[in-house]
Amino acid sequence: METSEQQKAGMEKVSKLIDTIRIGMLTTLDEHGNLVSRPMAVMQMDENGDLWFFTKEHSPKTDQIGTNYKVNVAFADVSDASYVSVSGTAEEQRDRAKIEELWSPMAKPWFPDGKEDPELVILKVHIETAQYWDSTSSRMVRLFEMARAALTGDTYQEGENKLVENR
Repeated sequence: METSEQQKAGMEKVSKLIDTIRIGMLTTLDEHGNLVSRPMAVMQMDENGDLWFFTKEHSPKTDQIGTNYKVNVAFADVSDASYVSVSGTAEEQRDRAKIEELWSPMAKPWFPDGKEDPELVILKVHIETAQYWDSTSSRMVRLFEMARAALTGDTYQEGENKLVENR
């Protein structure tokens, strides 16, 4: 398999996991150099490896991204033992057509004026690299294998772990 096909398959897996988990912790760098994370709902992951979120135009995260556009978004589904961490670049956009395309009534509690809310903007995160861990077994099998590894001194290794570059 060629490298580009491997990258495409890897990004498809990342997309599937993110679509299932949906809520990620977006991490930015604040003005004091501290890493700051907050939950964000992914509205879409497109074919280019871009994550799209709704946010408020005047918020600490948009200020922080204006100063340092490098971000991380981490996703976790503990019950299925599926995890994704993406690193990339973020930018704020005021694209009304994209807002219209992505709008969902689930966003209304944060944007009471709906898609016409003047504070509503899009945060686009372009994925540069993504790493995922995905279990292939049920919770019971995972627990059994962890116990077996602990008792025998073996290393517990289960599931799939891959680093994917988005080029």
